[in-house]
Amino acid sequence: MAYDIDVERTKTSAPTNWPILRELPAAIWNIHRGHAYLTEVLIEYDGTYEFKGPIFTNMDMFFTCDPADIHYIFSKNFSNYPKGPEFRKIFDILGNGIFNVDHELWELHRKTTMSIMSHAKFQILLEKTLWDIIEKGLRPILDAFAKQGKTLDLQDVLQRFTFDAITKLLLDHDPRSLSIDLPYLPYEKAFGDALDALLHRHITPKCLWKLQQWLRIGKEKKLMQASRKQEELMHKTAIKDEEFAFLNAYIKMYNQWNDGDLGTLQTFLRDTFINLMFAGRDTTSAALTWFFVLLAKNPLVEKKIREEIQQQLHVKEDESLKFFTKEESRKLIYLHGALCETLRLFPSVSLEHKVPLDHDILPSGYRVSPKTRMILPFYVMGRMETLWGKDCLEFKPERWISKRGGIKHEPSFKFPAFNAGPRTCLGKEMAFVQMKIVAAAIIHNYNIQVVEPENVYPTTSIVMQVKNGLMVKVVKKV
Repeated sequence: MAYDIDVERTKTSAPTNWPILRELPAAIWNIHRGHAYLTEVLIEYDGTYEFKGPIFTNMDMFFTCDPADIHYIFSKNFSNYPKGPEFRKIFDILGNGIFNVDHELWELHRKTTMSIMSHAKFQILLEKTLWDIIEKGLRPILDAFAKQGKTLDLQDVLQRFTFDAITKLLLDHDPRSLSIDLPYLPYEKAFGDALDALLHRHITPKCLWKLQQWLRIGKEKKLMQASRKQEELMHKTAIKDEEFAFLNAYIKMYNQWNDGDLGTLQTFLRDTFINLMFAGRDTTSAALTWFFVLLAKNPLVEKKIREEIQQQLHVKEDESLKFFTKEESRKLIYLHGALCETLRLFPSVSLEHKVPLDHDILPSGYRVSPKTRMILPFYVMGRMETLWGKDCLEFKPERWISKRGGIKHEPSFKFPAFNAGPRTCLGKEMAFVQMKIVAAAIIHNYNIQVVEPENVYPTTSIVMQVKNGLMVKVVKKV
């Protein structure tokens, strides 16, 4: 079976199983290139691998990117694979928000969020918010750096853009982090610090990160500081406007809930909005950042996207692109394919974490117990020849376009960039609208020249970001 070790073969990637520490040294040694190392191991072991952590630490983990396992865990036997108490301990910063809860509370969160995001008024608000930030924040910054000829950290700019957008949408507050002077806002940077610390909890024995938490040192100190900054942001905004749709909807949900303690209303609202802001800020900005990395390496793709924008949105090459609607964005098929291809190679959320409720046997043949910590690495799946063919490492938007010229659908257990099954991302459509609007506005109006694209690498983090930022030069076209 895929998870068995064949003693007749010489393995080149698998960690050495040392006494006591077992396979932890290899994980620590390769942490700087964690995604690449995990890809090497899983491809060598046909998509599944059982990692042995130090003795008495409960750090054994089962990794699988077998599509049959993914489909089984996320859909066919969904009820046996909730987030669970182990997930809640690692991601305690998310409290009682949608990403951290199960069963009835999760269903109520989902129902409430879907009702808001599908409302016509929300769609109008989304378009208005995005274009306001483009015109008042993004374009002035790009124009200024183009005029000065200075390099710009595009990842930082895109993170500021998505932070301002999600804060305005959720809390009806504009933090103006995307100002011409690029101000340092502690609560905006807190989200990145929190994600970094949360990943380290996966590979650090629980007793050690709990000790760091108690001593207030290391990554745990950063996580506590990040949590405080996020709470400051909630205090500044969340209770000030009783008429705002998101706030009203979640207050109503809180008042309806009578099955367990959710804490105070203010705590519940903090948890809810922090969850949604994690989703809205980091995932979309990460996808857009990698999109521009891949365009820098594939100029013909960028040329085709420019041509599509001009043809489908009826804008001339020397004419500024200032506005188009969500409905008009549907015409940008090739751009949509390029964004899907970006998410295939660099999924914004690089992995998922599960612990089964009961004993089970996966389609790959692996037996799991209620103590099995399961890691599902989405990044690896985009690099598997068995799923995507011999050209799986190539950036080819065409693989997402059907023979009739429409968007080609791929099952979520093969392409889990937006998760899969009942927990499929609620913001998927909103994310594509945002990415298309931002990408088209930048591509048509500017040339983005990535500095040393061959030296761009991903961070070892839950959210797939570019290590040390994405330095670019901006040339104004229109």
